[in-house]
Amino acid sequence: MQASLDEIFQAFAERGGEAYGEDVTQLDHALQCALLAGQEGAGEPLIAAALLHDYGHLFEGRGEAAGRDGQDARHEVYGSRALRRWFGPEVTGPIAQHVSAKRYLCTAEPGYEATLSPASTLSLSLQGGRFTQAQCRRFERGRFAADAIRLRRWDDAGKVAGRLAPDIEHYRPLLSRIATL
Repeated sequence: MQASLDEIFQAFAERGGEAYGEDVTQLDHALQCALLAGQEGAGEPLIAAALLHDYGHLFEGRGEAAGRDGQDARHEVYGSRALRRWFGPEVTGPIAQHVSAKRYLCTAEPGYEATLSPASTLSLSLQGGRFTQAQCRRFERGRFAADAIRLRRWDDAGKVAGRLAPDIEHYRPLLSRIATL
């Protein structure tokens, strides 16, 4: 199992220092999201999801696709699929749904869309924009809807330049405990 977790940590070591349209790096964003999840008393699988929710950005230039190419890289799909090798649906489900949660909140919560960062606003348009009412109802019935919404809120809040958070090695024991291998 250690070798498999090393693959995750290696991806962050190689690409985590890159920007992706926000004022923080990929790694800083991941660490801030995990910190926020822990501060709110989330369980270990959801803390792991917060840490790893943008894992799909770390491959094949996916983190830059929106700003560079004007296209949706579907990082939530790519990342959740890659992480299924190591984690169960309690981790990968909210990751797969965190983009849908943004689209949902833009429709369901007046004023939410205005709080998005410029990069999140750009990606929203590339990801299909606001949900319709029918899409909202489908999303609400989903198994991981509530966790995906929590994750989305940490995603929005985890973009503060200079915010101190534990380093990524802090999360290795947690990831080891919940890995399915």
